[in-house]
Amino acid sequence: MNLESIRRDWLSNVRGDLLAGLVVALALIPEAIAFSIIAGVDPKVGLYASFSIAVILAFTGGRPGMISAATGAMALVMVVLVKEHGLQYLLATTVLTGVLQIVAGLLKLGRLMRFVSRSVITGFVNALAILIFMAQLPELTNVSWVVYAMTAAGLAIIYGFPYITRAVPSPLVTIVVLTGVAMALKLDIRTVGDMGQLPDSLPIFLLPDVPLTLATLQLILPYALTLAVVGLLESMMTASIVDELTDTPSNKSRECVGQGVANIATGFIGGMAGCAMIGQSVINVKSGGRGRLSTFVAGFFLLILVVFLGPWVKQIPMAALVSVMIMVSIGTFSWDSIRKLREHPPSSSLVMIATVAVTVSTHDLAKGVFVGVLLSGLFFAHKVGKVLRIDRSIDAEGGVRTYGVVGQVFFASAETFIGAFDFKEVVPKVHIDVSRAHFWDITAVSALDKVVLKFQREGAEVEVTGLNEASATLVDRFAVHDKPGAVEQLMH
Repeated sequence: MNLESIRRDWLSNVRGDLLAGLVVALALIPEAIAFSIIAGVDPKVGLYASFSIAVILAFTGGRPGMISAATGAMALVMVVLVKEHGLQYLLATTVLTGVLQIVAGLLKLGRLMRFVSRSVITGFVNALAILIFMAQLPELTNVSWVVYAMTAAGLAIIYGFPYITRAVPSPLVTIVVLTGVAMALKLDIRTVGDMGQLPDSLPIFLLPDVPLTLATLQLILPYALTLAVVGLLESMMTASIVDELTDTPSNKSRECVGQGVANIATGFIGGMAGCAMIGQSVINVKSGGRGRLSTFVAGFFLLILVVFLGPWVKQIPMAALVSVMIMVSIGTFSWDSIRKLREHPPSSSLVMIATVAVTVSTHDLAKGVFVGVLLSGLFFAHKVGKVLRIDRSIDAEGGVRTYGVVGQVFFASAETFIGAFDFKEVVPKVHIDVSRAHFWDITAVSALDKVVLKFQREGAEVEVTGLNEASATLVDRFAVHDKPGAVEQLMH
């Protein structure tokens, strides 16, 4: 890392990063507490994790300006583990999760993001926006009119204050103003303090109190694998979104390793595993955060706020934070994707809608993305499979029928490939020119075998020419049409 990169990542936007980091720190507190409750652990487990992960990733991450902390997606995976085996096994699982993520980074698995289509990313973003909004509904259900008034006032400040000045992030102004109003009027509404007990001391290093045996590894490995996959998936997706928001690139492999380092350290200070958070990352970017300093400040301020300024933080009304998160959900949702549903190809729209539907119905981002990627792959295979043309010509004097194959031959187009040949035509010789085709898999090779052997069974001499190097290697290795007794085997 040279001085130029340090200046660019840390010192190019100091004021914006400091203010944005403070806003994110305030927004992280109720989230971290809520996710701790979901996982079934003490609030300090989520708060320590959010501090540790954010601060460490400020140095080790591959995406400046992205916020990582304890998340709901990860918390849902931990529920059964904590319930059946307790906190210490969760800490050991967190450490193992980090190790697996470092391995993934070293293997450069982050590059697999290029196989995730734009439609899947849009669906992921829209689903997350809906889930963020749905997560605020409990705070707006069975409450007094004061809560609705405070939330509406918060939204008015968030969207109206920028018309006055953009020098201070409007979400920060919202939190400060509504907290002041609630304290001055002694309003009886739910506050951050009602979410759970805030820690009153700094985290300390400790080893997970579990037996170092093969049985322990067998118990925590399935959870660690799931956490590693979910964490990297959400982090890579969020990195892509922040890339687009800031029009800057990120290092996905470095991000994988950074996430791993952060989770290992977090497990050793009593925190739960975490990953990138799209909601807080959007808050950071929208509030002016761009560099690593914003991520560091978010984690550092979080710890300072809950440990040293706990009595003040407890007074923050949840309505203020709800209004900030509603702003995030509105800003995160891709409204353009709704307007262009009819303009985009039906397959792309279907992939986006399926990703949203599965994610929202299961509250599992990994399942939604998996379905989206699977559908994208199927639609792509179907589309490419149709782009196969076989031209026919005949040399009447020589009695040679020539077939010119153009396109991709693989599992989705193999049947079309076979059906394009006329095996009952009586010709002494068949020439199959594949110089403008590519054979991708053993299904394609098997299709070529069937075509050649069927012609040979009808008494025609078959010549295949033009195989490119990759196709020739595949055919040489797996084809049987040039093996002795191949025609006899086909007939039987």
